[in-house]
Amino acid sequence: MTGFPRRPLTVGALALSGALALSACGSSDDDKKADSGKTHTVKTAMGDVKVPVAPKRVVVLDTAELDSAITLGVKPVGATHVEASSGFLSYLPKDKVDGIKDVGEMLNPNMEAIAGLKPDLILTSKIRHAAKYDQLKQIAPTVMTETTGYPWKENFRTHADALGKKPEAKKVVADYTAHAKKVTTALGGPAKAKATEVNVIRFMEGADIRVYGEQSYIATVLKDVGLGRAPISAKAKDGFSYDLSPEKIDLADTDVIFRSTYGDPKKAKQTQTVGSGLWKNMKAVKSGNVHTVDDELWIQGIGYTAAAKILDEMQADLTKG
Repeated sequence: MTGFPRRPLTVGALALSGALALSACGSSDDDKKADSGKTHTVKTAMGDVKVPVAPKRVVVLDTAELDSAITLGVKPVGATHVEASSGFLSYLPKDKVDGIKDVGEMLNPNMEAIAGLKPDLILTSKIRHAAKYDQLKQIAPTVMTETTGYPWKENFRTHADALGKKPEAKKVVADYTAHAKKVTTALGGPAKAKATEVNVIRFMEGADIRVYGEQSYIATVLKDVGLGRAPISAKAKDGFSYDLSPEKIDLADTDVIFRSTYGDPKKAKQTQTVGSGLWKNMKAVKSGNVHTVDDELWIQGIGYTAAAKILDEMQADLTKG
């Protein structure tokens, strides 16, 4: 099975079977309620799925789903963490994540821990956990979007549908739209915003430097404000990112750069890059328009709670001086 080490059926496997059995037994009353019409159907990447009208014990398996739940006022009983974080992403309000059980690393969630929480809904995406879908749906109705990142607004609507929070979702979207317009106004209006070309770059441990293209989460936030994009963003592979070595970092030069780092700065080539002559001669650097941002917030968060904070930071950075 992909993502799990091969091992004989021992205590762990038996525990999972037992947890699944207990979960099934414990939910018999809920099943009767569901049969009487207290479920609704959600369209997912894996087909139509019946979920409780108002799920009470939700488990989320990626950062976007966690952001969606928190944004909609739902505290999951369980969530995965990402490798770069010692816990849940730090931009999320502490009181909103306190008490959520960590059910393992995002790419390899602990099935026994998930089953033990007796969830009535699991949220994730096909790109992350398609191989685990058959296991997950034995535990609880599992709603998967196709992918994560770029289609985050569409995914949010799916999450809201699954959580029974459609009215709340409409307000969230309206508030975000108004917020983005306020930032555009603060930057001097649509024409001025469009005339400011922006790049978002990420130094990544174990990889080349990533310049984000138009089909990425952060690009949609830039677009909602009406900011211009540097021509290199249009060269991004599959619209997602254009990768550079430190020796070609000058290709990412533009009016404004937002930069983040994932992992160790030295191993991510950040240290050598920002210390180079190429970097120091870039116009964004010379004009003081390079802004260091939090990777967890700007890149990993993927949702409306993250986006609201990004808009605030963007406005503050671009209106300095």
